[in-house]
This record gives sequence, structure tokens and C-alpha cells, in this order.
Amino acid sequence: MIAILKKEINSFFASPIGYLVIAVFLSINGLFLWLFKGEFNILDNGFADLSSFFLLAPWILIFLVPAVTMRSFADEKKQGTLELLLTKPISHLHIVFGKYLGAFILILMALIPTLLYVYTISKLGNPEGNLDIGSVMGSYFGLLFLVAAYTAIGVFASSLTDNQIVAFITAVFISFFFYFGFEGLSNYNLFGDAFFIEKLGMESHFKSMSRGILDTRDIIYFLSVTALFLTFTTLNIKRANQ
Repeated sequence: MIAILKKEINSFFASPIGYLVIAVFLSINGLFLWLFKGEFNILDNGFADLSSFFLLAPWILIFLVPAVTMRSFADEKKQGTLELLLTKPISHLHIVFGKYLGAFILILMALIPTLLYVYTISKLGNPEGNLDIGSVMGSYFGLLFLVAAYTAIGVFASSLTDNQIVAFITAVFISFFFYFGFEGLSNYNLFGDAFFIEKLGMESHFKSMSRGILDTRDIIYFLSVTALFLTFTTLNIKRANQ
């Protein structure tokens, strides 16, 4: 698994993909949070908080994570190297997990520089340091678990096809549905208990963690979604090997 993880990380940074992902994520956030006029502009809001960033980040990640994961298995299938990989003395789960961790670590590396926002907002506060650190840290934990779930969905989508574009679109659709879809369905109350339907979606659990309270129910939810899609991916790979 470690060898696959290293191979994934090296492949990301041996080409422009790794640098491009980090640059695009930071550029889009920087433009909306500090330069473009609008509801996301921190300076225009007049409040020393990062709520704009944590409102914007899930939207950007819905497209960014699939762009990273779309090549995970789709590229292997297209080049005909998946069969060779499956002959290695390593379990299917380890193959999936190695590729998953490679993509997850790359997205994590894109998130780390945003910690500079915390320092900047803290310095801009009046008085200096007037920042709800508990809420910020809870939101970062929420983003961490959200990325974990998005990455699992993206790897799963990549295991379905040998076309990277199809894998990208599929991952975006599933991620969008899991983040926004269930809350939208709960508003129409078509399936009975609206609160239960809303809790099936990621947005409700992410918002809960953003309040600075790490509820085990939210953590279990994200871990369950991640494990579910990694299991689906492993089953797909096993089926491809038959």
C-alpha cells in the first residue's frame, strides 16, 4: 500500500496536476475572500471570522476533489495497467486505500496554506486576536472529514469507467447530491421525516461541526460515508479482476 501511495504522490507532482490543484484552490479562495466584491469578501463583511471561507470551500472542493481523483482507476483502465496492478501481491483493499490516501493527502496539502487566513483574520480583529478559535478549528475538522468523504466518492466514480471526464462528472454529481441534495429533499418533505432526510446529507453534519462542537454522530457519519464508497470501490475492482 505504501508503494502505491508513494507512486500516486509522485505522479501528482511529476506532472503539473499537483501544483495546479493547490494553485487553483488557493487562487479561487483568495479572489473570492479578499478581492472580489460580494457576500464572500471578508473585508467587506466587517467581521473577524472565516465563515465565508467555510461556506465557499465545500463548493470549490466539489469540483476540485473529482478533478484529482478522476484519474485514479480510470487512467489505469485506459492504459491497460490495472490488470498488471491487480497481479501484484497486494490486496484489492490496499490498492484502493493507497490510491485514496494519495488523493486525500494532495487535497490536504492544498488546505494547509489556508491556515494563514486564521493568522490574518486574528491580526485584523478589533481587538487583535478577537477570533472564535473553537469554531474555526471545528470547521477545519469538518473540512477534513468532508474531503475524506469527497475523495472516497471520487475514487469510486473513477473505478466505474475508463473515461476520466465521465469519472469527473459522476463524482461531482454524487458529491453534490450528498452535500446539498438531501437538504433540498427535506425542504419538500416528500419522504416523511424532514429532519431525518436532512441528516442523511453532509451539509447538516458539516454545519454542526462548524459550530465548534465535535459530535461523535457527525464523525461517525463522515467515516461511514467514506467507508461505504471505499467498499464499493473495492468491490468494483474485484469484479474487474474476475
